Amino acid sequence: MSAFAANVSDADFQQAVIERSFQTPVLVDFWATWCGPCKVLKPLLEKLADEYQGKFFLALVETDANQQQAAKYGIRGVPAVKSFINGEVVDEFTGALPEGDIRAFLERLIPSPGEALRLEAEALYQQGDPAGALQRLAEASALDPSNEKIRISAAAIMIDEGENAEARRMLDSLSAATRQEERILALSTRLDFAEKGSGGDATQLQEKIAANENDLDARLELANLLLARQDYESALQQLIEIVRRDRQFGDDIGRKTMLSVFSLLGGGNPLVGTYRRLLASALN
Repeated sequence: MSAFAANVSDADFQQAVIERSFQTPVLVDFWATWCGPCKVLKPLLEKLADEYQGKFFLALVETDANQQQAAKYGIRGVPAVKSFINGEVVDEFTGALPEGDIRAFLERLIPSPGEALRLEAEALYQQGDPAGALQRLAEASALDPSNEKIRISAAAIMIDEGENAEARRMLDSLSAATRQEERILALSTRLDFAEKGSGGDATQLQEKIAANENDLDARLELANLLLARQDYESALQQLIEIVRRDRQFGDDIGRKTMLSVFSLLGGGNPLVGTYRRLLASALN
C-alpha cells in the first residue's frame, strides 16, 4: 500500500479523515471486497497517491465492515469517492472513472503551485500587505502564466492601490470570454471610476459646489472622485443632483453613471433600491 494511504475504520475516521483534512486534502474511497470496479479503482488511487507525494491523503473505507460512516455519508453504491477539506466534503464522484477524469478531479482538489501562491497573495492582502501580495502574484504568474485568476487578483489589488495603468493592462490581457464575466465587468467599472477620479481635491470641489449649486462640472468631478474612493452613497448623492438639475448635462452622464454604479453594486445593495426610486422620480 502507498505510504500516503491507509485503511480507515469507523473508530478512527474522525482522526484519520476529518482532523487530517485541516492539514491536507483527504480522498476517501468507500469500497467493498465483492465490488469488481472497486478492484480497478483502488490500485489506481494508490498509484496517484504515490505520484502526488503527500499532496493528498487516501483513506480506504471498506463499507461492509464500517457501516456507520457509509450511512453517515449516504453511500448507496460503491466505489464512491469523496474529498474532504477542513472537515467538509468538497467534491465527489462514483464509479471507476478513467485515470484522466480522476486526474482532473485531483486538479480541482489540489491547487497548482501558481494557484497556491495566488491564495497566499490573497491572504497577504487581507493582512494589510499589498506589496507582498503583488510580489507573490508576480511569482505565481511566472509559474503559471495561463492562469487568468492570478491576473484578476492582481488587477483587483492594483485598483485598490491606485495602480490604474497596470490594472488596465492586466484586465486587457484577459481572454475575450473572461472579460465578459460579471466579476470582470465589475472590476472594469471600478477601474473606470478610479481613472476618472484620480487627482481631484474633494475639499475644493465641495467649496465650489457650496458657492454655486449648479456647478455640475464640479459635482461630476466630485462624484468621480468619490466613486474612485468607493464612497458610493456620497457619489450617488451628487449624481442624482446632476440629473435633477440638468438631465441633458454631459450627454446624460448623471443617469448613465448612476446605472453603472447600480450594476457594480448589484440589486441586493440597499443603495440601489433607494437611488433607483429617486432616479425614477427625477426622470418623471
